[in-house]
Amino acid sequence: MSEPIFVPLSKYQELPTTEMLARARSFRDEMLRRRSVRQFSSRAVPRELIEDCLSVAESAPSGANMQPWHFVVVSDPEIKRKIRAAAEEEEQRFYHGRAPQEWLDALAPLGTDQNKPYLETAPYLIVIFARTYGLGADGRKIKNYYVAESVGIATGMLIAAIHLAGLVALTHTPSPMGFLNRILGRPQQEKPFLILVVGYPAEDARVPTISKKSLEETVTFL
Repeated sequence: MSEPIFVPLSKYQELPTTEMLARARSFRDEMLRRRSVRQFSSRAVPRELIEDCLSVAESAPSGANMQPWHFVVVSDPEIKRKIRAAAEEEEQRFYHGRAPQEWLDALAPLGTDQNKPYLETAPYLIVIFARTYGLGADGRKIKNYYVAESVGIATGMLIAAIHLAGLVALTHTPSPMGFLNRILGRPQQEKPFLILVVGYPAEDARVPTISKKSLEETVTFL
């Protein structure tokens, strides 16, 4: 077992309380503008912008610092077409037999169905995989820890970065998602976590009227 190596916390910068509050409220107000979008423009997005957002996701904390994720960024039209076809096939089964009525009732206010044209229209699909284990240089399996929690944190940071960059996104989770391994050539130790659809909103984009729970409903201070 190797001994840990520590260095000074040199990048931390303490701020006056007033500035901390101003930053927190500015970030809050900006993130409260974020909406999930299902109508995308086909307008091109610079690859550098996506790379910068992914760098934010890569900085996320993870169990034992194993960083158990892999991001596949898809812009190729033919690959997007294949993903859409496979996703809609699964969604057809979901909406017309697999999903219980209670689930369909919960989705009804969002106006969703089995048709997913945005999987082709949007300039980028970021397919996020969770790595259950890694491989050493000798082929030995290296266990990853708190995989779902780690990938979820990284995904949340990625969504925030995309919004702050001026783009919109949609989390899409067809179930099951094993077809993504086949289409994208990913190994069996990587499990699809979700598809993040990224781009500009369509000029006529519309979003459902929904509300979020209040802090009083979701937060307890003790």
